[in-house]
Amino acid sequence: MQVLSKMSPVPVTCLEYVHPWTQSCTVATAELMIVGVQYCLRIYAAVYALSLIMRGRIPTVPELLKTLRGWLQSTAFLTTNAFSYSIIMCTLRRVMGSFNFYTASYVPAFLAALISIMVERSSRRALLALYVSNVATETLWNILQSRGLVRSLPYGEIAIFGLSTSVLMYCYRLNRQKDYRDSMFDVVRFAIGDCEVMKPDPAPIAATPVADEPCTSSSTRARKPKFPLPFIQSVLRAYLQLTGRLKALGKHKLCRHRYGCLYDTLSSGARMFSIGLGIQVVMKAVLQMRRFIQRPALMRKTFLNNDIARLGLFLGGFTSIYKMSSCLLRHFTDSDSPMFAFPSGLLASAAFAFYSDNTIALYIMWKTLQITYNWGIEKGYLPKVPGFTVMLYAASTALLFHAATIEPENLRPSYWKFLHSISGGRICIMDRSGFDVYGLDTSGQIHKMMKLCKTEAVLQGRLS
Repeated sequence: MQVLSKMSPVPVTCLEYVHPWTQSCTVATAELMIVGVQYCLRIYAAVYALSLIMRGRIPTVPELLKTLRGWLQSTAFLTTNAFSYSIIMCTLRRVMGSFNFYTASYVPAFLAALISIMVERSSRRALLALYVSNVATETLWNILQSRGLVRSLPYGEIAIFGLSTSVLMYCYRLNRQKDYRDSMFDVVRFAIGDCEVMKPDPAPIAATPVADEPCTSSSTRARKPKFPLPFIQSVLRAYLQLTGRLKALGKHKLCRHRYGCLYDTLSSGARMFSIGLGIQVVMKAVLQMRRFIQRPALMRKTFLNNDIARLGLFLGGFTSIYKMSSCLLRHFTDSDSPMFAFPSGLLASAAFAFYSDNTIALYIMWKTLQITYNWGIEKGYLPKVPGFTVMLYAASTALLFHAATIEPENLRPSYWKFLHSISGGRICIMDRSGFDVYGLDTSGQIHKMMKLCKTEAVLQGRLS
């Protein structure tokens, strides 16, 4: 079969390609809008309800009204993106007379995303751009890899995470007066603490004096609660002795944590490991509750599996390695510098091997780029590009829609399922056979991706 160039026209109509289930472009657009509204209302209802719950208090009437407006506005944004994509494709085909490689999806998706993002609140645009850029980066890499232009590197996601985290930690340590605020800094502060922030006054914090051992005092023994089992009392006494000795160990004069370096490292790592393990346990319990009720034996297999500790090992390992390496650098160099964030961050990123994930690595990378760019603008080092966030969202979304239409095997399966749901399954029955002339086996890829969703016969019966 002859492979056409990217600009070569493909003689297919929008009836054959865009909406084969109906002959009317208007009806197809209306159907997509109705299905999109129903799906988006459900999705954003959960999102905004969760945001209210996370506040931990009963919302006021103004907060409820603001949440309601945000829910409806976000629904309008995502629905606009869905149905405007269809109508723009039909319009471009009527204006140009045919489709080509770019107008088949990328150009109409770019225009639709550009229109829809203006419907959404400006405060949410950066978050949306960050998310789609994350997925688009992975998709672009898969596209280049499928063409033989790049090759995957072993542990590439760990390298991306390590470099991005090092820059992020450097920015965090430089943020002395907290003059730049970002939610990612709050996450880092929760894990690492404020002791790694470079203070204007480098005076060290004196270690809190620790008694030789409280448990050896008779008066202290009298104040302790009595346990029914001597074993528990012995374990508690040993624990208090160990922690007391660790707290009493020395620290460098420039270290700002309260107790000794070893105690600070171990206690921070244990805390983050417990949090990671707790998150995994709760998620497993909530998501598989129905299976556990039907088959109680699965609980033992699930909660005793080594995989359940992976997130905890990553969080605890990262925190411990970063804090210990920072302390060692202060001991060896007898100084403190924001540059210590680079070796410490690279060493700590080795813990990412326990929970390596492309999505997390790319999110950290894009978040770091966003922080450095915004901070550079505030400091006057970088120029502000008007509409950069909007254009980034439109370009990234267009790439995702293009991959879903022309070469879906390069798209993240979760995003394909999202497009399938928001279109009511119509993305699967768009006839792409005319675009096989570009040599990408588009029809074959679609049939493989349809295994993730419903069969074409079920969809046709549902739409008839």
